[in-house]
Amino acid sequence: MISRYVIVAGLMAVAACGQRGESPAARAGGSPAGAEAASASPAGTAPPTVVFLGTSLTAGLGLDPELAYPALVQSMIDSAGLHYRVVNAGVSGETSAGAVRRIDWLLRDPPAVLVIETGANDALRGQNPDSVRANIQAIIDRAKALSPSPRIVLVGMEALPNYGPLYGRRFARIYPELAQRNRVPLVPFLLDGVAGVDSLNQADGLHPTAAGQRIVAKTVWKTLAPVLRTERG
Repeated sequence: MISRYVIVAGLMAVAACGQRGESPAARAGGSPAGAEAASASPAGTAPPTVVFLGTSLTAGLGLDPELAYPALVQSMIDSAGLHYRVVNAGVSGETSAGAVRRIDWLLRDPPAVLVIETGANDALRGQNPDSVRANIQAIIDRAKALSPSPRIVLVGMEALPNYGPLYGRRFARIYPELAQRNRVPLVPFLLDGVAGVDSLNQADGLHPTAAGQRIVAKTVWKTLAPVLRTERG
């Protein structure tokens, strides 16, 4: 099956963009997307957090932070009358191994919900899918070891066709297999309806525009909303 991604020149340079263009808060490991909602909460009732662990796709590379999908999800949370503060912990250029290295820092104050979006940069670099799977499993294990442990939502990703159909199939299987093994909700594909659509992506062909981010937010919300409502009891 043909991937929904578009192959673009300079792909590997995009994957290696690393920390360039990040805000200081993103470099520190995450920034609140719902500061206004938090400040509006009654005194002494700080809202539980929803941490989005992610790559540049979550950080909103090339856009103002309020246009990235986690900030849009915060608006959806507020509109639904739910009491959560979103933290955007997306870091551009990060691999799943990098996510493992900083997960303990992010979990120092355990969130109510942890959304895991990682692996896109591994796929761009042709990393072994087994290693990516092991890294994501390590993140899940560390989150589940907390008491109380956060609810987890896993976000699926697909590989570009550069490394052939076999690699693409192996990579795509990572996410549903982990979701089933760990009994966690899965967003099947973060960029569903966005990948490969020129008008919804920036000039690099990889990162969503503001319009693309709005579609991504709706995609994530379909899976996340029931989790938040269950978490609130």
